[in-house]
Amino acid sequence: MTETRPVFTGPALCALQAHEVVAMLKRGDITPRDCIDAALTRIASVEPAINAIPTLCEDRARGAADALESTSGNSDVAGWLAGLPLGIKDLSDVAGVRTTYGTKGYADQIPRTSDTLVTRIEARGGIVIGKTNTPEFGAGANTFNDVLGITRNPWDTTLNAGGSSGGAAASLVTGETWLSHGSDHGGSLRTPAGFCGIVGLRPSPGRVAADSDSAFMIESNDGPMARSVRDCALFLDTMAGFNPASPISYPADQAGSFEDAVIRATPNIKIAFSADLNGMAQTDADVLSHLRSVMHRMEAAGASVDETCPELPHLERTYHTLRGIGFAIMARRMPEDISRHLKATIHQNIARGRALDIDNIADAHLDRTIIYNNMLRLFDDFDVLACPTVGCMPHPQSQEWVGEVGGQTLAGYMDWLRFAFLATTAGLPAMSVPVGPGPGGLPIGLQLIGKPRGEAALLAAGRAVEMVMGGPLPPIDPVVTHS
Repeated sequence: MTETRPVFTGPALCALQAHEVVAMLKRGDITPRDCIDAALTRIASVEPAINAIPTLCEDRARGAADALESTSGNSDVAGWLAGLPLGIKDLSDVAGVRTTYGTKGYADQIPRTSDTLVTRIEARGGIVIGKTNTPEFGAGANTFNDVLGITRNPWDTTLNAGGSSGGAAASLVTGETWLSHGSDHGGSLRTPAGFCGIVGLRPSPGRVAADSDSAFMIESNDGPMARSVRDCALFLDTMAGFNPASPISYPADQAGSFEDAVIRATPNIKIAFSADLNGMAQTDADVLSHLRSVMHRMEAAGASVDETCPELPHLERTYHTLRGIGFAIMARRMPEDISRHLKATIHQNIARGRALDIDNIADAHLDRTIIYNNMLRLFDDFDVLACPTVGCMPHPQSQEWVGEVGGQTLAGYMDWLRFAFLATTAGLPAMSVPVGPGPGGLPIGLQLIGKPRGEAALLAAGRAVEMVMGGPLPPIDPVVTHS
């Protein structure tokens, strides 16, 4: 680990923000092939240390670049990426590209068609450069699997990069990609953003349409990841919009782009801050001390901060019931030649889901509604609820999950991720914004939870925090250490 920010020795183009590169592509200053060349150069340099993008699709990317350069595109459309290479998490199908879901049963799968979301991103000028690593079926906040191996934290390669979008986060902070796709249920997008020092946004359910075998469920959502809030907003503009393949999707906002909302942001926001979500979640002392200092800096810059939190009755129980339903659905029609490969923690989650009875499920839906309504009342007075993204700093990668936070011994596989439960349960947009350097010079994230379908205001609040904390910052070279 380091007390100063590591250097960056990659191609100069890779150090730029996504919106800067897109502007150059639109002007014709560079070509998509220039971007592909720069990205592949950087990937070849850093992949041996971090293993963030284990599957590349160079020929496919170059073919897409040639096709894109032969058309004029529509540079006036919000979210038009003009040929920018990016990563897709290995839980989403990309036509003609190995897609494993991190499990042995799909180790050799090559889909014929792409996920609806991938199709949309490519139609908006994005070019898939490769698939980012994920734990098996995205289950876990530590990115490793038996097919593609371990993804390591670029700030210290002995540490956990977070998960399940760990490959996406690690690829961003090292400059392998400018934008990367993630997904989130129990912090799968937010945790790696916090641990790697990038921006990750979990949108409102239905904001971003993607394929799903349980398309009416709202707990798992796809979203954008980037090195800056503005780039995250740009990528959300690319992803957002109605798609009939998703029964919960809805049209993009007509009032303006998410990127425009970020450009207009000021620090004059109203923040409710909670250190523990009414005692449900734990935080290490050094993490809490740092985040309180961030709140003091926000106040000095013009924000108002009050330490408060609404009542969140049975939040933890409700979240686990909803998660259990999801795992039961996932396993319901899974072929035996796939399920027999699953790791123990997935089998445990499936068993918990199958053990639920109708009263458990009824209570979860009644309690999540109370929690949602209590959050609405909070938003009468505040723009966002701020809290830790994770209650601890990154632990060694060799620990599958964290067993103690804030001096409290944790018994459950998900207990250290309790700060992620609220947004998922209430169906609210949430994001992690870098507010480091934190303890030991490592990245640390502040989680911001916003109003229903309030991504524009949430992103603006994220930009306010980013400005006050001196971001966005450039990518880094991996810090290779040995345990």
